[in-house]
Amino acid sequence: MNHPLPADADLPRYSAIDPASIEADLDRLLADSRTAIDALLAEPGPATWERLCAPLEELEDELERFWAPIGHLNSVSNAEPLRQAYNACLPKLSAWHTWLGQHRALYEAYQAVAEADPAVDAVPGRRRALDNALRDFVLAGVALEPAGRARFAELSQRLATLSAGFSDNLLDATDAWSLTVGEERLAGLPESTRAAARRNAEAAGESGYRLALDGPTYLAVMAHGRDRELREAIYTAWQTRASDQGPQAGSWDNTDVMHEILDCRRELAALLGFDNYAELSLATKMAPDTASVVSFLEDLARRARPVAEGEWDALCAFAREQDGREQLEAWDVPYYSEQLRQARYAISQEDLRPYLPLPRVLDTLFGLCGELFGIEFSPCEHFDSYHPDLALYAIHRDGELLAHCYLDLYARSGKRGGAWMGGCRVRRDGAHGLQRPVAWLVCNFSPPADGHPSLLTHDELTTLFHEFGHGLHHLLTRQTVAAVSGINGVEWDAVELPSQFLENWCWEADFLARLGAHVDSGDPIPPVLVERLLAARRFQAAMQTVRQLEFALFDFRLHLSWQDAAATPVQAVLDAVRREVAVVQPPAWNRFQHGFAHIFAGGYAAGYYSYKWAEVLSADAFSRFEEEGIFNAETGRAFLREVLEMGGSRDAMATFRAFRGREPDIEPLLRQSGIAA
Repeated sequence: MNHPLPADADLPRYSAIDPASIEADLDRLLADSRTAIDALLAEPGPATWERLCAPLEELEDELERFWAPIGHLNSVSNAEPLRQAYNACLPKLSAWHTWLGQHRALYEAYQAVAEADPAVDAVPGRRRALDNALRDFVLAGVALEPAGRARFAELSQRLATLSAGFSDNLLDATDAWSLTVGEERLAGLPESTRAAARRNAEAAGESGYRLALDGPTYLAVMAHGRDRELREAIYTAWQTRASDQGPQAGSWDNTDVMHEILDCRRELAALLGFDNYAELSLATKMAPDTASVVSFLEDLARRARPVAEGEWDALCAFAREQDGREQLEAWDVPYYSEQLRQARYAISQEDLRPYLPLPRVLDTLFGLCGELFGIEFSPCEHFDSYHPDLALYAIHRDGELLAHCYLDLYARSGKRGGAWMGGCRVRRDGAHGLQRPVAWLVCNFSPPADGHPSLLTHDELTTLFHEFGHGLHHLLTRQTVAAVSGINGVEWDAVELPSQFLENWCWEADFLARLGAHVDSGDPIPPVLVERLLAARRFQAAMQTVRQLEFALFDFRLHLSWQDAAATPVQAVLDAVRREVAVVQPPAWNRFQHGFAHIFAGGYAAGYYSYKWAEVLSADAFSRFEEEGIFNAETGRAFLREVLEMGGSRDAMATFRAFRGREPDIEPLLRQSGIAA
């Protein structure tokens, strides 16, 4: 068997992943696990944690260590043989999890452990893990009649296939588009974008500059490209990916995929007795009910929209004064916003880029983590790798090895867009002793070029810190029960707390003074640049807020109201939300939803509101650092102890109260967002 991460290995062996054997290896692993579970349940005597839950955790961890590296590789190095093997396995994994979740004898044994085994309360996290497990049995359909359980299994398998198909369509549509242009059309674009386009053209045997549809290129053209037709072309390509519109209309179209995903989710919720999928989604979240979520989002929208309208009016007036442009189209908004930012604050995203070389940024970030959390990062030189871009770091505290962290930070073909943290291995006490956690941190920054390291914009800096916050949550946990270790067991609308929390240092003058060093001279960021950056922090903050609320309300209302494609057209739901909260109205052919992977291929279905919900927590948590000092080691250790180390071992509100000493307050978020209370 080609196991990429066997129990006696510290790190995954990517070279052991053979697409030709993945499916057979998974079949063998699942069959062995079923046999082992049957044997566990057949043992005489009462069920206990040590006799039932601990061995089952071993089986689940074995499967996770096998599958996580394969799933990761499929996301960052997507080739057809691997994709085929990965997609062939998804229904089998779904069937396995459904079989496990609907196993009545196993459910009853767990109930017996929860009721009668005193060892459950002897180790922190066990009780919480058991309570969550019993809840998840119910949410997997264990209480359904046989026909209902069978239908639940069918729907779960179909959803796994559909979600992967949505993601594949989006990746293929993104990779398929390019536009080769002459240098005269690149006016205003940063050198990093030009260099990437020049390399793309050379690789394709073309002259000129070949613009791809990766995130850094798209954002650079939209914000800095003076050629309006070029902005329109790349906007059209990006906003119609995998849809019935645009230059690739009908190719890799996600329309029917979305509809079937929504149909399956609605039926799944109904089987479990919920009125809609939004209700089902909240069963594992902090928010008490759907009305609370809608009220939270609508209240924020009411506060933010008047401010956003003022920002929009100012932008329109600026465009008229500058270029006589009477009407702004969607592909004009980022460009004129950047021009207005520069006019008001004399600063551009590109002004900071030379001062944010990635190696220096990482060193300073590691230093901050050392100051706050007492940890050290050291690079690993020799390890099994799937790409030269991949880096690996060991994390120590007081000489003790805590964890390993992979960084895969550059955009490339065949790699999923965006940024994310992936758990490779979780911290737990197992049959082989203490298992240390391993994580992947993935971004899509412009790669090093022309002898220079990757140079970040300030937006990219905050992205890096965001994902690093997720990574710290996974890597610094002290829990030894897998189900509540790291981000496991954390309510989904609280899981963004550490990530959004860490972003705050990107806006602190004292930290930026440490962070920046010019790529050529080594000079620090000039204080005047820092002052301008901080002055511009709330520039169009309300417009950004209503944009996120647009996404969140669309997602939640779609899952709250969905009946079928005829009764609840996806576009109609989105259009209604835009009329209510948006200040920028996109063209009718915009198909944002066809690329909304967060809710159709990620874990955020009826949960995108979690970003704003967790922002309340993160802004308020950081306000303690504002009060006590942003480099205060004692405050940092308190956050480590009460938030990062606790993982999912207690409910998120108790975790927040333990750190902050009170209930959350929305005022810090309103201040950060530039919205009057």
